[in-house]
This record gives sequence, structure tokens and C-alpha cells, in this order.
Amino acid sequence: MSTETVTIQKLGGQGDGIASGKDGPIYVPFALPGEEVAIARVKNQGTIMSIAKASADRQEPACRHFGPDGVNGTCGGCTLQHLADAPYRAFKRQLVVNALKSQGIEAEVGDLVVAHPGERRRVVFAARKTEKDMLIGFNQAESHHIVDIEECPISAAGIMARLPAIKAIGASMAANAEAFRISVLETASGLDLAVEGIKKLSDQQRRKAVETVLGMRGIARVSLNGEILVEPAKPVVDFGGVQVSPPAGGFTQATKPAEDAMAELVVAHVGKAKRIADLFAGSGTFSLRLARIGRVHAVEGEDKALAALDQAARKAQGLKPVSIEKRDLFRRPLMTAEFKHCDAVVFDPPRAGAEFQSQELARSAVKKVVAVSCNPLTLARDLAILIAGGYRLTSVTPIDQFLWTAHVEVVATLEK
Repeated sequence: MSTETVTIQKLGGQGDGIASGKDGPIYVPFALPGEEVAIARVKNQGTIMSIAKASADRQEPACRHFGPDGVNGTCGGCTLQHLADAPYRAFKRQLVVNALKSQGIEAEVGDLVVAHPGERRRVVFAARKTEKDMLIGFNQAESHHIVDIEECPISAAGIMARLPAIKAIGASMAANAEAFRISVLETASGLDLAVEGIKKLSDQQRRKAVETVLGMRGIARVSLNGEILVEPAKPVVDFGGVQVSPPAGGFTQATKPAEDAMAELVVAHVGKAKRIADLFAGSGTFSLRLARIGRVHAVEGEDKALAALDQAARKAQGLKPVSIEKRDLFRRPLMTAEFKHCDAVVFDPPRAGAEFQSQELARSAVKKVVAVSCNPLTLARDLAILIAGGYRLTSVTPIDQFLWTAHVEVVATLEK
């Protein structure tokens, strides 16, 4: 380890400050462009020891657990609380601009749809039982050390208020000191807890967990590795006025405002399309809203998510017909010929994107396409495929869902 003073030139794609060293870039978490910082350096990684010259864009972090001086160690959940709002939003928008440029796409990128504190309805906690207590919080960056949290300004107040209850449920299930995860989703009927990483419960632990939950209010469901242990109330989320009970541990957008912003863009672009395909449909985030416009064919690889979508569509009033298809779109994308009856296609894949699906779609005659993505780099690749196939990019909107991190969602609209 060596100590030196460096000047930060820019922010990297993960939100770290980057300085130039003799043998390449040096990455310094929590540093901002223009700052002079004394760092302890190991290879190309620097840790701030002191700031000789601070940036005018530096602000006081919102959370006591953030940053190099976090009380209980540095929480690894956020990376950019120290950056003022305007440059933070510009940084996120620029991530999308840079991703498009990497594929030779020159497009007007809209302003960032902003996120606010307290909006996160889905949070994944790290947890571990100790001799005296139960640790629950987030892993320190690049570490398995769990920072035990007392506050979290990004998370919904309804989740943070129940932290003692979540701890008690975790403690009732943990047999040893091995770390595990508790995903918490705030739903209309209570919190939905999905525990993963505990291999098996003894009958005694199972009984204790069930009794613990039944002695509480406001807990809708607790599951372990996808198996429901106890469900005092069906967890319910609202997808544009349609009530859906997502599967245990199933995917939902992390914040309702971001989901609504995405859905508004999707629905507006689809317009009056009579036949719509929704690919990577999940539990129906977009499908169920689109079914108010036209017939929807929802395609998804996960059984339980598709079942939740189907059940919600059957119970809802005022929807056009929704058909479902279980299909692994990575291995078996919809072929060009299968799009011949579609007026519009929406796709929202995982981080890996939809390369093969985009190749088939690019050869189709579908008039309108909406691409939704949590990864600007794979989105840019997929858009380049569609543009090469004759599509015109009509809008690109970045959406902040993971506040104070380098993650950004994007909705892109295209027309043939």
C-alpha cells in the first residue's frame, strides 16, 4: 500500500472518481471531479484518507451509514449521496448518452425522471445471526461485512418501521451464523418477505417462524427459497388499477413512481394498437395496463410469474383478452413470422438484454416497438440491431429508480 495525492478528473460508470496514474486509471470511491484527495492506494484502487480540495458539487450525505466515515462501517447500498442533485442527474443521463454513442447512435436523450427518498418498496437486506443479536442491513462495498443499519433514507417508511419485526422473523429462521438474504416488498396487504440462503429449516424452526409471523401485524407472507412458509394475507400490488399477487420472491419494479413513469411512456407509444406482444412480461407490469388498449400476448419464461399475470387478468374488469405463453426468450426468441399479427411490441429483458430477440424483431413489419431496460449498454446494442433493421428511434427517456447509485432505467420508443 502506498499513499499519494491525486486529482480526480471524472466519474466512472460505477460512480467512482477516476484519477490518472503513471500506470493507468486509479479508481477512488466517494471522490468527485476536480477534487484533490490524499489516498491510500493498492494497485489501481484508492481509499480517501483526506480531501485537500473539495468540489463545489459535494454535499452532506443524507444517511449516517454512507461514506468513508459511516458510523458502523460504510454501507454499500448507495454510492453517490455525496454528489449534489443537478450534477447527479446529469451523470445518470450521461450514462445513457455514452452507452448510445458506444454503438454509434446519436439520439436526443430526455431529462432524467427523478427519484426521491422513501420510494423504495422493494429492498434486499443482508442478514446474519450473531451470539447476541441479529444483524440486518447491507454489505459493505466489495465485502461480506454486514453494516447493521438503523436508518435508510431510500427505503419506504413502511419497511423501515417494521425493521424490528423483520429482524425477529430472520432470527426465528437462522440456525447458525451464516449470512442470508431477506427481500422485502411493501404491498397493499402487508410486507412480503422472501428469505434466501438458509438451506433448510428443522420442524422446530419452521414452527417458530410461523408462530413469530402469526403473532405480528402487517406481514402478508414469508417464504424460504420460493416455498411459502406462512401467508396470513395474499400480497397485493397494483399494476395500473389491476390487483396482482406476485409469486414469492418474484420480480417487481423497485419503486412505484418509476414503474408508473415507465408504464406511462409504454402506453403512450403503443397508442391505439389492437394487437400487442409483451415480451419478458413478468407478472404483468405492462401487460395488464396494455390490455386496456388492445389484445395482449404476454410471453415470459417463469411459470409462477405467468400464473400470477393470468390470474390477475381473469379477475380484472374491462380488459381486452390476454393470452400467455411460457417461453425462454433467450434460447427461443419469437421468430419474425410470429410478429405478423402484431401492431406493437414491448420488451423488458433482464440486464443481459434481448440480442437474439431484437434480431428477429428487426426483420419484422411491426410498426411500433418499446424497449425498456435496466442496462443502458445492452439496450444500446439491441437498439443498434433494430435501427439497422429499419427502425427509427423516436425517444429515449432515462428513469432513476435506484437513488444515489449508478443504475439507471431507460425507456426507448421506435417506429418502423
